[in-house]
Amino acid sequence: MAKNMMRPKSDFTKVKMNYAITAPRMYEGRIDSLVKRITGFADMIQLTHLKLQQVMSRMVPDGVYLDADGLAEIDLGNGTNYSPQEALNMFFQTGSVIGRSFTSEGDQNPGKIPIQEITSGSGGGKLQALIGNYNYYLQMIRDVTGLNEARDGSTPDPKALVGVQKMAAANSNTATRHILQSGLFLTSEVCECLSLRISDIIEYSPTKEAFVHSIGAHNVATLTEMSELHLYDFGIFIELTPDEEEKAMLENNIQVALGQQNIELEDAIDLREIKNIKLANQLLKIRRKKKIKRDQKIQQENMQAQSQANIAQQQASAEFEMQKQQSVASTAISIEQAKSQFELEKLIQEAEIKKQLMQIEFDYNMQLKMGEGQSRDQGEKEKEDRKDNRTKIQASQQSELIDQRNNNKPPKNFESSGNDILGGVGDMSSFGPQ
Repeated sequence: MAKNMMRPKSDFTKVKMNYAITAPRMYEGRIDSLVKRITGFADMIQLTHLKLQQVMSRMVPDGVYLDADGLAEIDLGNGTNYSPQEALNMFFQTGSVIGRSFTSEGDQNPGKIPIQEITSGSGGGKLQALIGNYNYYLQMIRDVTGLNEARDGSTPDPKALVGVQKMAAANSNTATRHILQSGLFLTSEVCECLSLRISDIIEYSPTKEAFVHSIGAHNVATLTEMSELHLYDFGIFIELTPDEEEKAMLENNIQVALGQQNIELEDAIDLREIKNIKLANQLLKIRRKKKIKRDQKIQQENMQAQSQANIAQQQASAEFEMQKQQSVASTAISIEQAKSQFELEKLIQEAEIKKQLMQIEFDYNMQLKMGEGQSRDQGEKEKEDRKDNRTKIQASQQSELIDQRNNNKPPKNFESSGNDILGGVGDMSSFGPQ
């Protein structure tokens, strides 16, 4: 039974172990590890390596065959003999050899090439076989572990396509994903255990003062808040650094968002600074939604401003039209008033003129009436005078007639010669009212 066992405050039924252990591939109580699968091939590689050492230790270097009889038949022509040492020096220095096809007796010389290189081929085939065996077991280890050439980059095929290399690396990553997950689990488990242990030290341990002296009162004051926190409050998460393919995908998303004007350049700069791909994608979604809402708000504000401007313009147009109509109406009223004033003045002037004309006509009529009366009186007077004259004339005529009768004289003509005729002077119809 372990002492001072750590229990998360969120669940007291669980206990944290003193060791962090992970077994990603356990089946029926048995752990199938990579080491177990590669142990046999690793042993064979080690054995092959030992065999290579043995073969190499037993290998004989290449030598030279020297035919002494062939050298004895060689005459340099200067009275000296061709010694083996001189022949070897000449062979190693220049690679040339002097020989004779016939002996001194004229027969065929079987040793016409006195020096020949001896190649030791006894260990060459064994070495090649052992190297092939070594590569076979190494390939078997790669097969059982998933660590292929595309993963470690040892001997990549120069003719292989980039997509094929990526697929091989992805397959290798899939084969060893459990190792990565185990490492992340161990790291996060150690971090959680450290957090709980620090919380327990601050809350329960009698060595709290020593802990305070070790890390400082300020840091302890900061860590004191951890004593009341649950495990999930610490927020311990481990995220891997994105690889080049994930970065390229994120950059592609950023470029698409920038091309569609869903984010600003500042947002793209912030996104490129985030190392966590998941957080970067989430932030990209959030910034995109905010940008869309902001654009919609700006568009609505522009529409409202445009509508208000249109309304203001319509109101201004209506006011201008109203002012125009009022101006036209006031102008028309002024014109009508001027016309009516003019007509009134005209009527007044006409009335005045008619009055004057009527007065003149009245005066003329009065004068005519007076003239007619005077003419009538004068006519009557003239009539009476003529009557009296006629009477006198008649009386005189009668008296003359009597006298003529008495004197036998012809009667005298008393008719007027035309001067006593008015000739229309007495007709006053032309002076009547018009």
